Amino acid sequence: MKARTLVVDDASFMREMIREIIEPEGFDVVVEAGDGADAVVAFKEHSPDIVTMDIVMPKMSGIEAVKQIIQLDPGAKIVMCSALGQEALVMEALKAGASDFIVKPFKPDAVVVTLRKALEKQD
Repeated sequence: MKARTLVVDDASFMREMIREIIEPEGFDVVVEAGDGADAVVAFKEHSPDIVTMDIVMPKMSGIEAVKQIIQLDPGAKIVMCSALGQEALVMEALKAGASDFIVKPFKPDAVVVTLRKALEKQD
């Protein structure tokens, strides 16, 4: 079964890049969001198996979105997408309930391995 995926990033080219990396590897991007607020709404509507979440976005940060999604579903699988130098933000996101993280620029193999690992984690 394909893992239903929510891809969240304020840059459409980044969402497209993630889609191009993961869809051939058995992930199904069912919905995308351009900011944290939209991500929370999309999560409620689509109940994806896994979420890729950018950290720095307008309206609502990825960290705030993680907190809200984890309140909705404590078992949610969320993988943060961070730029180099965002270690403090990544740690905050992991404390808030994110499963793992990937670093931009993305290495396709690492993205797929990290997402699969997050899906396999038991609560």
